[in-house]
Amino acid sequence: MDPVPPSETRTRREREFRRRAFPGASAADWADWRWQLRNRVRTAEGLACALELSLRERMALTKPGAWRMPMGITPYFLSLLAGESPDHPLRRTVIPDLREARVGRGELHDPLGEVAHQVAPRLVCSYPHKALLLATADCACFCRYCTRARTTGKIIDYRTDPYLGQALAWLRKTPEIRDVLVSGGDPLTLGDPQLERLLQSLRAIPHIELIRIGTKVPAVLPQRVTPALARMLKKSRPLWMSLHFTHPAELTPRAAAACGRLLDAGIPLMNQTVLLRGINDDLGTMLRLNEGLLKIGVKPYYLHQGDLAAGTAHLRSSVAKGREILRGMCGQTTGYAIPLFMFDRPGGGGKVPLGPVFHGVEKSFPRCGKRGLIFPHNGKTFPDFSTQWKE
Repeated sequence: MDPVPPSETRTRREREFRRRAFPGASAADWADWRWQLRNRVRTAEGLACALELSLRERMALTKPGAWRMPMGITPYFLSLLAGESPDHPLRRTVIPDLREARVGRGELHDPLGEVAHQVAPRLVCSYPHKALLLATADCACFCRYCTRARTTGKIIDYRTDPYLGQALAWLRKTPEIRDVLVSGGDPLTLGDPQLERLLQSLRAIPHIELIRIGTKVPAVLPQRVTPALARMLKKSRPLWMSLHFTHPAELTPRAAAACGRLLDAGIPLMNQTVLLRGINDDLGTMLRLNEGLLKIGVKPYYLHQGDLAAGTAHLRSSVAKGREILRGMCGQTTGYAIPLFMFDRPGGGGKVPLGPVFHGVEKSFPRCGKRGLIFPHNGKTFPDFSTQWKE
């Protein structure tokens, strides 16, 4: 008998989870992104009804003051966690942990200094020609390593929000700004009309040449990428989209279909991954993630060293580990799958590249008095031609 295809297995698990954890939900409800948002699990009681929780998870969920930010998980994303152990990488990204209450050395509640670089309400300028527009504070799921935990989860009614108008007014009178990143929260949690008005307002500013959207929706709420949304975004081109896939387990058939719909609308897709301890900070996981992204048409662009956000030390991996992973990827996969390793300076000031290191490691050979380069993926040694590269 032929094995069941992975897509069928995933669909079956999703259907079984829906019937058990959300018995009143129809297949049409499950496919409706608005239903998914309305039915996000936000409480310990709700999570216990959907998943079997460990003692440690129960303690974190019930201890007062243990959460650094609200909890919110879509039913769809919960279906990816069902039946998995408490140590499963995806569970650790969205379920609160007791260690969140500890503020480690050097950690900050505003690690990127966005308040200090705010030029108008919800508008941050850390670069001479680029601006960050925080369109909303809501997300489909709340990641426990979020750098904006100080604001994430606040309810903002876009239709009555005066601050967005002030941000747009500042952009109109500042011709130096050519590039705007629309982020949040997650802009794709806005309804189509609100998002379309925002994009049209930005597109109407003559000196804004590049509009980007940062979103995790394809990974945690792929139902949001409807044909109507794709058509609307297509009208706003040129438009780039930065996605946030963290682990290969997020690369489901629904996620692939959402990305395909965006690609069909002519929107280039890039991925930004945060390096997370015990979640994706090993070579095998990163290879599966990035090669899987390429298969669905997404370019792995950035691997971020975790920001010094308060309460995230237990999730933050090391720079050395990130460099080790990138060195291991060289020669084992296509260059398209190797992201840039980046670090955001604490307090603002922009990104600093940390890798990848494509060249070999320099080594001396005392017996022959020469130097060479050892390439980590195969251990072969090549002569050092650096003297010939000098002018």
